[in-house]
Amino acid sequence: AVGSSSQAGREDLNPVVLYPWRQRSSGGLSRVKRDWIIPPIRVLENSKQVPENLVQIKSDKIFTGEVIYKLEGPGVDQDPKDLFEIDDKTGWIRSMIPLDREKNRSFTLKAFALSPSGERLENPSTIEIVVLDQNDNRPNFSQKEFSGSVSEFSVPGTSVMSVTATDADDPTTDNAILSYSIIGQESIPPLRINKTMFGINNETGAIYTRDVGLDWEVVKGFRLTLQVADMSGMGLISLANAVIHVTDINNNPPQFAPDLYTMSAVENKVDFVIGWVNATDNDEPGTGNWETKYTIAKGNPSRNFAIRTDPVTNEGILSVVKALDYETQEVYTLTLTVENVNPLSIKAPKDPVSSATVVVTVVNENEAPRFNKDPIEIVVLESVDPGTLLASNIAYDPDNAKLKYDILRDPEGWLIINHETGEIAARKPFDVRSPHVKNNIYNAVIRVTDTDAGGISTTASLVITLRETNDFFPQLFPQMGTVCSESGRETSGLFLSAVDEDLPPHAEPFTFQLQDINVSANWTIIQVNETHAVLRPLVELEIGEYAVTVLVTDSGTPSLGAYAQVNVTVCLCGKDGECKTEAAAIFGTRVGVSFIALLVIMASIALLLLLLLLAVAVGNCRRHHMKKGEGLLVGESDEDIRDNVLNYDEQGGGEEDENAFNIDLLRNPVDVGPLPISFYPPITDYPDNLPSPSYPRKPPADPTDIEDFINDGLEAADHDPNVPPYDTALIYDYESDGSLAGSLSSIASASSDGDQDYDYLNDWGPRFKKLANMYDPR
Repeated sequence: AVGSSSQAGREDLNPVVLYPWRQRSSGGLSRVKRDWIIPPIRVLENSKQVPENLVQIKSDKIFTGEVIYKLEGPGVDQDPKDLFEIDDKTGWIRSMIPLDREKNRSFTLKAFALSPSGERLENPSTIEIVVLDQNDNRPNFSQKEFSGSVSEFSVPGTSVMSVTATDADDPTTDNAILSYSIIGQESIPPLRINKTMFGINNETGAIYTRDVGLDWEVVKGFRLTLQVADMSGMGLISLANAVIHVTDINNNPPQFAPDLYTMSAVENKVDFVIGWVNATDNDEPGTGNWETKYTIAKGNPSRNFAIRTDPVTNEGILSVVKALDYETQEVYTLTLTVENVNPLSIKAPKDPVSSATVVVTVVNENEAPRFNKDPIEIVVLESVDPGTLLASNIAYDPDNAKLKYDILRDPEGWLIINHETGEIAARKPFDVRSPHVKNNIYNAVIRVTDTDAGGISTTASLVITLRETNDFFPQLFPQMGTVCSESGRETSGLFLSAVDEDLPPHAEPFTFQLQDINVSANWTIIQVNETHAVLRPLVELEIGEYAVTVLVTDSGTPSLGAYAQVNVTVCLCGKDGECKTEAAAIFGTRVGVSFIALLVIMASIALLLLLLLLAVAVGNCRRHHMKKGEGLLVGESDEDIRDNVLNYDEQGGGEEDENAFNIDLLRNPVDVGPLPISFYPPITDYPDNLPSPSYPRKPPADPTDIEDFINDGLEAADHDPNVPPYDTALIYDYESDGSLAGSLSSIASASSDGDQDYDYLNDWGPRFKKLANMYDPR
């Protein structure tokens, strides 16, 4: 059973509630067990009457003993503690201190009825205490100062911003129903606009424009004083501020001030500033509505000028980006236009784009000469003739001054230049093999200087590309070798090649040919590849030495060819293709050597050795009988043993003369281009019927004049047109009157070595010194 403090002491107030077990069933009255049913207990917050009895609880059971009441839960023995207590004897629940709804809106407690021994007499009962709200909290704005913005020239009703506030009181009561209002307005700068420009929705706090006339150029913003009050505006109040910025739109096009400028620029200079132009804009500085961009609309066809914007001052900076030429144009008239970075608003006036005129005067200066091309490129044959013109009209002076030309660098000295006209010519032929030629390119440096005061110079590179010519003859190698006599052997042959100091395409492939018809009957030459050929016999040749003349030709334009004599040794070869020794060749032939032929060979060798020993013995005997103190050519007889010197036809060299030349090739030359001098014979072919000069027939009687005798014979031989085309020894027969074949070995044979004095032979020249040494008794 529950009762309020005003009902204390009253029992059986509501028998249905307090005594529900007295109800009877169909069988009669019976007792029914039931739980406590207690409605929420409402307690006003902030009550000053504490402690305050809230409610009394009682058990409806009849006990013989005492009932003890207990209470537990938040506000009693749980945080927050000590807010409530219960009288354990009477069951009264009291509040001990004033309650605060904003901290605890309600409390849920459990009540117990116990016997003195602690036995539960009733099931625990739940008691709910609800704290009733009072308007004890002011509404609070969420910010002390709100900030918003609105574009200039916004129409009435344009939303600007929203403000918010909160109230800690119960939102279901009037204590938390808020109302917003604007109680003050101030323009920035002050006193620019006096009429009310903004309104606020009192329920939502949305701020909006109420009137026209927002102009950024007039007013930059507003400061509003806001108020919020609970109880629908009749209760507690709070204040806050709202700052509204008026934002700029691009409604002011930039304007030149002034619109005429004069400037000057020095010719031949680039990337330098010649002046500044200015344009004003009433829009907000630092924004795209204020930033300007300048354009050169007219007067700059060659794009000599450029203009840019100074980001700080918004001025236009005019500069020269391409060199001006006073001689070409002295004055430029430029038309400039200016616009904003951002496009103009539709609310801007429809005025034309602002423009300005800039007059630029070009200042003349002494300019350096200029080359028509740098580098100067020339392509020329390396065998260019001296004096050949290579380049002309290479430079000019912008001021029409007289020029002087020089060569600063020409490491090979191949060039010559006309100091007045600048014409470059070849001093001598070029050589592509020069160390100063890289990849067929030769570099030189040319300087040109004007003759005005100060003498300004300019240099340029001269790049000469050399085209190689065919100016070297191919050289055959090797010029000697061996081949096997058997013509059918696959390995029989001499590999030939050639070298050419020219570079492609004037070198290989080489062509190898045999020019002598007689040689071609026995030999053939087979091309192997572009650089090699093999010389082989066509028939089985006898063992010996052969001279084969080969013509080797390069592939240049025109082609050059050279003759070379190849000395080929034909020999018997073994199975490995190598030449055998002489004895092996004899015994290794397929036919073999008969026993009789072998005896004949051995007998011939023995006879030759015997004759050699006999000749040595006779020579020693004659030297023993020569007189001491007499000349080598003077014997015991007073008879002059010297006879006329006989002139014999000389035939030199033969196949042993490696320097001989086939005269038939000269009489019937092959057209292969110019031949190297080393391959031509040293003299021309003289007629066979030319008379020979008179040779001295007999020397003077005095033996000491024999040197003059020999010199006379040598001079006659030098003028003899019938001698062979090479040097050879002249053989002189010295015979006495009584002998047709006198010999030096018989001179003064009766004299002994000790009777002769050979010192005088040293006076006859170097040819007789060896003879004197042989007979010198020392």
